[in-house]
Amino acid sequence: MTGKPSASEFDVIVIGSGIGGMTTATALSRLDHKVLLLEQAQTIGGLTHTFSRNGFTWDVGLHYCGTFGHEQHAGRILDWLSGGAIEFHSVGTVYDTLHFPDGFEISIGRPAEAYKMELKERFPDNVDEIDAYFEALRSAEEAGHMVGAERAMPEPFRFAHHWWNKKKIQRWCSRTTGEVIAELISNPRLAAVLSAQWGTYGGKPKEASFAIHAIIIGHYLEGAAYPVGGAAAIARGLVPVIEAAGGSARAGTPVREILLEEGKAVGVRTQSGEEFTAPCIVSAIGAGETVKHLLPEKSCEQDWAREIATFKPSICHFDLYLGFEGDIAQHGATRSNHWFYESWDTSDAIWTAGGSEPIQMMFVSFSSLKNPAHDPGPANRHTGDMLIWADWSSVAKFADGGADECADEWALFKQRVESRMLDFFADKFPQLAPLIVYHELGTPLATASFTGHEKGGFYGVETTPRRMLSDALNARTPVPGLFLAGQDVMTPGIAGALSGGMLGAAAIDPRVFQKLS
Repeated sequence: MTGKPSASEFDVIVIGSGIGGMTTATALSRLDHKVLLLEQAQTIGGLTHTFSRNGFTWDVGLHYCGTFGHEQHAGRILDWLSGGAIEFHSVGTVYDTLHFPDGFEISIGRPAEAYKMELKERFPDNVDEIDAYFEALRSAEEAGHMVGAERAMPEPFRFAHHWWNKKKIQRWCSRTTGEVIAELISNPRLAAVLSAQWGTYGGKPKEASFAIHAIIIGHYLEGAAYPVGGAAAIARGLVPVIEAAGGSARAGTPVREILLEEGKAVGVRTQSGEEFTAPCIVSAIGAGETVKHLLPEKSCEQDWAREIATFKPSICHFDLYLGFEGDIAQHGATRSNHWFYESWDTSDAIWTAGGSEPIQMMFVSFSSLKNPAHDPGPANRHTGDMLIWADWSSVAKFADGGADECADEWALFKQRVESRMLDFFADKFPQLAPLIVYHELGTPLATASFTGHEKGGFYGVETTPRRMLSDALNARTPVPGLFLAGQDVMTPGIAGALSGGMLGAAAIDPRVFQKLS
């Protein structure tokens, strides 16, 4: 190796401080490993970080989470990781409200039986089909978790586990959400309702594995919650644990490459040329980004790396952050999120921004109402955001420096997107719109810059059956000493990245498996 050697030696180096990387680093720290956590951005936390403008503060990637109560699976993991320092507060009985054409609205809430009853009342001719769907959801969720567990298992246990469960895994992981729902549900409108929340994992119903749909939707069925103090509370609760074990979390330290000696991962080199060594290197920046940007060319020629390189990135998005002054709860804002569909075809929700076609779908969240620690102050200030799924082609010409080269055109493009999103919001929330005093647009380019994810795909790699059945996304890679963690190892989203972080840690120290049961 060449370059400036590090003064410190660590047991483990984790690249990327999203919730997946923070989880891996904290879990290993809990078991007395000395961990170095490196983050390219200036803030630790990845898409759980927050930012402030004009006295308003927003989360960039967390809107709600399921199973994070103290007695629920993810909540128990987080309590162990943080020593109980992170608190989640229930969003309420209803956590999502779906809006379809013709004035059709339906609330999704806890407990799951209440939601099932609501569905049966609205679709009385499909009662048996609704029961069959929820049975499929439970079975597919189990199959998805089987795949996740296998990704951290060493051979021959993994082979034996897969052989024993192959039929169930194949049944649910190899088919799309659209295929399974079409098999079970005869009413197109009911099918649209059951697939409408696909934005929580970024996979169109006709493309995503039903097992991923089941894991994500299943983890919300007993309710949703939001971190007290906002998403940044997660890093505030986890980083001290890493540091207390002798480790370090360093922002503003982008990694240029993973260092290999005789085919084994032994360290990292940062953009500034600094080198850090450790016997275990974990990449939590995304499987595709790891293979395409951090590994030497020779390693990229291995079959597992070639397969990962063929996966497409997930969807990208525009997010308009809103600052309000006034009593937003009296004018239509709720703790529940809102999903607006302009068509009963929920797959037809990707917007090619800048064109003449209308917005087909929008997700709206009011974070300040979910956060019991939020102080609106004398001006009664609140925050929310509106998110639309987009096609990368919308911004492709502005990527790779194009936004700087065509600054005026880029500014005009963003103004046009903001204007159309604000018009959409005003149409849905006519009483709330006049209370907006600040707005700022987040674009796919911003996501790509901050996270490093290809084409702004903030949910990692594609959520297809091929991804679920891939042998390439194991936490333990074929490169000795190199591990993967985060949402690509398990499933997209906050809870998926948390589980993927735990699986990455378990591949290094099997004692972590005890906390996953």
